[in-house]
Amino acid sequence: MTKEKVILAYSGGLDTSCCIKWLQVAMNLDVIAVVGEVGQEHDGLEKVKAKALRMGAIDCIVADMRDDFADNFLTKAIAANAMYENKYPLLSALSRPAIAKYLVQAAHTYGAKYVAHGCTGKGNDQVRFENSIAMLDPTLTILAPVRDWEFNTRPQEMEWAAAHGVEVPTTKASPYSIDDNLFGRAIECGILEDPWAEPPADIYTMTVDPQDAPDAPEYVDIDFEQGVPVAINGKKMSMRDIVMDMNEIAGRNGYGRIDMVENRLVGLKSREVYECPAALALIMAHKGLEDLCLEREVLHAKLDLEQKWAVSVYYGEWFGPLKQAIDAFMANTQQCVTGTVKLKFYKGNCTVVGRKSEYSLYNPSLATYSEGDTFNHKAAAGFLEINGLSARNWAANRAKMGALNDSTSVCQPHIIDED
Repeated sequence: MTKEKVILAYSGGLDTSCCIKWLQVAMNLDVIAVVGEVGQEHDGLEKVKAKALRMGAIDCIVADMRDDFADNFLTKAIAANAMYENKYPLLSALSRPAIAKYLVQAAHTYGAKYVAHGCTGKGNDQVRFENSIAMLDPTLTILAPVRDWEFNTRPQEMEWAAAHGVEVPTTKASPYSIDDNLFGRAIECGILEDPWAEPPADIYTMTVDPQDAPDAPEYVDIDFEQGVPVAINGKKMSMRDIVMDMNEIAGRNGYGRIDMVENRLVGLKSREVYECPAALALIMAHKGLEDLCLEREVLHAKLDLEQKWAVSVYYGEWFGPLKQAIDAFMANTQQCVTGTVKLKFYKGNCTVVGRKSEYSLYNPSLATYSEGDTFNHKAAAGFLEINGLSARNWAANRAKMGALNDSTSVCQPHIIDED
């Protein structure tokens, strides 16, 4: 009898290798594994494919998603200056919907009824995968073996794996949980679960210790076209190559580390350490250019929507209606965000030290305090009369009624008796 098929997001680790076997044994399904290349560290994805096939998968797709990820996901994140809780540039939250898109495509190709992932029940990624899959094709049934199977501990899982021919790691496992892609690395677990403990030096692979960074600053020019980075120091590159080069440049200068306590969607706080050199540098440069090119009220409105965008994506709503509506706003604002930003890297710091654009709204003759000033200073008096009318009317009413506001009730002048 022909078995039903399931598409599994496969990484090659113990959990997803057990998932292959468990889906066969417990669910009687044929498994097609999908291995996504999103710029993560690995020893060769063909080795991962071979392992999936040894575990019993009837097929394994190795999908190079890097250009799609860079061009269609990272560009939108930069347009939105995406920083969850104003700190974290959403690296894991960006790759999950990218992978989910390929999982759904594979389900359609193979006629699979099921899609599965290897996420636990206490993380954010289960939400990102399942929301994305459901929004792309609500007819698919989603399976979460790690969340549903009978193993309560890691030793129980390893015992089951050994009994069912699943390859169990023989080398000492790292105490850290790592997730990485083109936009950076997320590191958690081990000693990092103590929010008082300083992160050990050995967790970092993308950034040098700032105190060991070069003693001279490094300057980098980033060219943007309609909000998208297109060149470094005048050299045109693909988005993917720009991210990779900026990871190298910022990383060797010790820039890009984040140590934060993060509020997860599932309701708990988690201590997270990130390395995001390119993400942080490109977003900083993009903001610097927007300061020059966006009209004031647009920029102010965009700041609020940037936070909504970041929260929406963090919550797994990449394909959802709110995020897509905000994308339309963001795209409109980027039409004239074209120009060059100069970044200065020095021992763990990155600052914008120059910006220029043909679409610049900075008018030197209005801004200057020197000769050539064209600002109408006399118009300011009438502006202030109208601008402050409502507040003065309110203050006069409160004074008449004897209802002093907080500032007038506590800030009384102190007279010094010089005698």
